[in-house]
Amino acid sequence: MPHTAPKLNAFPVFVRVEGEAVAIVGGGEEALAKARLIGQSSAVLRIIAQNAEPELLAFIAQTGANHVAAAYDAAQLEGAVLVFAASGEEALDRRVAEDARTLGIPVNAVDRPELCDFFTPALVNRAPVAIAIGTEGAGPVLAQILRSRIDRMLSPSLGGLAALAASFRAAAERLPKGNIRRRFWSDFFGGAPARAVEAGELSRAHEAATDLLLSNAPVSGHIALVGAGPGAEDLLTLRAHRLLMEADVIVHDALVPEAVVAMGRRDAERLPVGKRKGCHTKSQAEINALLVELGRQGKRVVRLKSGDPLVFGRAGEEMAALRDADIAYEVVPGVTAAFAAAADFELPLTLRGVSSSMVFTTGHDLKGNSLPDWAKLAISGATVAVYMGRSVAAEVAGRLIEAGLSPDTAVAVVENASLANRRRFHGTLADLPSLEARADLSGPVMTIIGDAVAGANFERSEPLAAHMHEGVAKATSEKVQS
Repeated sequence: MPHTAPKLNAFPVFVRVEGEAVAIVGGGEEALAKARLIGQSSAVLRIIAQNAEPELLAFIAQTGANHVAAAYDAAQLEGAVLVFAASGEEALDRRVAEDARTLGIPVNAVDRPELCDFFTPALVNRAPVAIAIGTEGAGPVLAQILRSRIDRMLSPSLGGLAALAASFRAAAERLPKGNIRRRFWSDFFGGAPARAVEAGELSRAHEAATDLLLSNAPVSGHIALVGAGPGAEDLLTLRAHRLLMEADVIVHDALVPEAVVAMGRRDAERLPVGKRKGCHTKSQAEINALLVELGRQGKRVVRLKSGDPLVFGRAGEEMAALRDADIAYEVVPGVTAAFAAAADFELPLTLRGVSSSMVFTTGHDLKGNSLPDWAKLAISGATVAVYMGRSVAAEVAGRLIEAGLSPDTAVAVVENASLANRRRFHGTLADLPSLEARADLSGPVMTIIGDAVAGANFERSEPLAAHMHEGVAKATSEKVQS
């Protein structure tokens, strides 16, 4: 299903204000707050206030802002590129807003969103870099909280680095478009030039940037086998997100939600390769060949796999192909579905005195004549997590009961683990076969079996037995009617 993002009612833009007049109507706290905000720019402030309060007068004296010390008149707005109605009086603010619109000037009325053509953001200033946080006027306090968090994340030297980048832009434009030019900027902002600016060594930063520009080293490809987690985009690791933002190409499986794929760079090429039950658009050999070819082209590739790439993700085959082709790669772990399902149930996968080990399996290896080793571990008390187990639920239950595991052993089942539309079911090993008849379960299903499951929270879970009894009743009714 395509990922549909909520629509913005106010689209963020940056307005050129260098040398332009910005008019603020008001003489109190509201006007002072807007004056301080706009005072971070190179705009020419025009403050219209017949009776300005002392703090505002001090600001005007300190900054050299133009003070129109007269009663408000619409003519005082002429020539401004932006207007702020900040008088604190509703009637006057409404009049200012109407006058500004008549003159064709965008207006912001403080604390009156219905009168606003635009909203002022909470601003993180690393000039020439600016990060604006807006809430369409709905949550100014939230915007300030976010601004504070982002401000702590960003180095004070970021503005200097951006200024250095601007001085190299014309030279960088002469590099070939695509991979080579993108790689230059990636190494510029993440390599030696950035480190030198951070250390305050601007001449060394300039030299490092020049060296990067003149480097004739061939662009080498790199493949990151990245765990996308169980589905929820906020369970993606920070490293995975960074690599997605740097990727030229994103090669993703069908189980990876569009919301996660969309976290990559907007202009990255996206290549779906299927790998979902009943829907294999490419064979594993074709995927291996694709990764090798992209690496040889010098691409930075994220191979995005559901859950963790090393847990039933066939990463071993892809790594072997990349090693044979001498293509650089790395593995970025993800939250595997068993952990997400356990978290959904508040289920301890290991429990002191009950279970000290666990098993990951798909259950398909139960189809042989001999009992697999993990089944013996289950009988001895291990917690068993069965991936993609709906279609073999009856066989899993039957073989384990036949091998000696009690039919009363606790079972927890999650469809769409970690997602808002997840569904939870609980019961016993004897109830598990009812899963196979559940045509309403269309998402990936994770089953956890073991004595430790009894420690889970079943308050938001449905009993498996209820559906089993419904099925029996329906079959009996149909038999009677026939």
